[in-house]
Formats: sequence, C-alpha cells, structure tokens
Amino acid sequence: MTDTKTQPGATADIASVSLAQPLESIADELGRSFAEFGFAVVRDHGIDQDLIDRAEAKSKEFFALPDAVKRSYKIDGGGGARGYTPFGTEKAKDAEIFDLKEFWHVGRELPEGHELSEYMAPNVWPDEIDGFRETFSALYSAFEDAGARVLEAIALSLGLERGFFAPTVEDGNSVMRLLHYPPLGPDAPEGAIRAAAHGDINTITLLLGAEEAGLQLLTKSGEWHAVEAEEGSLVINVGDMLERLTAGKLRSTTHRVVNPRGEGAKRSRYSMPFFLHFRPDYVIEPLESCLAEGGEAEPAISSHDFLMQRLREINLA
Repeated sequence: MTDTKTQPGATADIASVSLAQPLESIADELGRSFAEFGFAVVRDHGIDQDLIDRAEAKSKEFFALPDAVKRSYKIDGGGGARGYTPFGTEKAKDAEIFDLKEFWHVGRELPEGHELSEYMAPNVWPDEIDGFRETFSALYSAFEDAGARVLEAIALSLGLERGFFAPTVEDGNSVMRLLHYPPLGPDAPEGAIRAAAHGDINTITLLLGAEEAGLQLLTKSGEWHAVEAEEGSLVINVGDMLERLTAGKLRSTTHRVVNPRGEGAKRSRYSMPFFLHFRPDYVIEPLESCLAEGGEAEPAISSHDFLMQRLREINLA
C-alpha cells in the first residue's frame, strides 16, 4: 500500500449523483463507482438541512459533557450497539492500536413483542441534552429513507427488480453513529490515527460530515486517495455484507480517517455515519447473477451471525 498526495481531481471518477434524478438515469453510474471504488457521493438526498444542523449541534453538546457523565451511558456487554462508547475502545480489524475517537449509537426502536426484539436492545437517551431523542429519531428515519432510495438504484444497477432490497432491510439492525474525533494530544499512542484502515461490516454506509479533509479510500492499485464531498452531501460506501451478497462485484473498500496537521490537529472533527443493515434473520448468500459473472461464492450466513463475528474482531463484542 502506498500513501499518495491527492491532487485535484484524483478521485474524479467516484460518482457524484443527484438522488432527485430518476433512478434509472443514475443506476449505472452508481454501480460503476461501487464496483471500482466502493464509494459514491450523493446530492439531493432528501435529508433536511435544518435537521442536520440541529443534529450536529446536539452531537457537539453531548460530547462536551464531562467524561464521567458520558461514561454513565456506556452499556457493558452490549457490544457498543447502543449508548456511549468511550475514547480508546474500538480498534480496526487486526489493528494493535485503538482509534482516536469516541461515539454514540442510536439503533432501531421496535415495539414490545416484535419478532426481532432479541437482536435489538432498546435505545438509551442522555437526560442532559434537551431534544436529543426527538432530533436523532427524526434523523434515523431520514437516513432510512435516503438509504432505501440508494438501494433501489443499486438493485437496478445489478439487473434486479427495483424493490429487491426492501424486504431484506425491513426492520434491519441499522445503527446511526455520532462520532467525535477529539483534538490530537501529545499523549496519543505512537502510530494511532482517528480511524485506522478498515472495511464496514454492514450493507451500505451513509455518511454525513465528510466535507472536512481526512477520509481516504484504498484504490485497487494500492494507493490512498482522498474522498472529496460537497457540503451537505452524503458519502455512500459498500459494506462487507453487500460485497458478500454480490460475490465481490460491488467492493467493500478499505478506508480510513487520517490525522490532520497544523491547526487542524487542534480542532475536533465530527461526523454522523448511518450503518444500514440487513434484517438479522436475512441469510446472505451470493446472487446467482453475480456468480455467473465470475464472482466468488462464500458460504451462506445470517446477517446477525456475520455481524457478531465481525464485532468480535474489532473489540466491540
């Protein structure tokens, strides 16, 4: 792997499309970008900017709370699926040093007695932040709507029925993460970065807050390139579950968030990724059409079993 300085236009081949367009007109471009890079940028995604602004303010308000208050919302034995995960906890797969971040997770809220309740714990909400629950419940729903439209485009790009993914993600174990990368201090472990090289576990990830420099993807040729996004846009990337389903046709690309230099190192970085998941009981097995194109088959596995296997690998379970 080679670190490269990213020149203007270095990632120009990553698709940047408007979800306001008919999906049939953007599906092939998205499919090409996901197959080549595993990433795309989406504009006009339908998530209200006022809601985004409120969510960013609430996130900053939470992470500014005293450490002891934040840690009171850490749920032992929960795999980090809900509530607060402290700084110095999560490690990328095979990494020896923890990432320089802390985060909060909001998951799906299911009615009592729901058949999938055993897989999804109730959310916890910080009492100290007014409007926190209302704001992030609304943002969770908005992320789901945007993600459903992206999945429709992906289905079309794969030659599937437009609604193919709808039942696979209905009541899925999707998680919204509020991320805080604190300013870099002199006591950070040598070699630690904000998010070490990793691939996402889930189906697709929708990321708000990628405008600030730092997010990089690893190209097929082994070079690191910056992912550039317009303000207010969503960066979308393929997760391991979708790569497995498509027998490798769509790439779950290794990516990272590198440390800034100069004045940037003195500032916090905030972002909000939404990890869209299949239903826990959905069995991931390669699509025949993708196998016919030369893809590699992997054994069938339920979404839940795959998730737990990967959470153990990153020190969250």
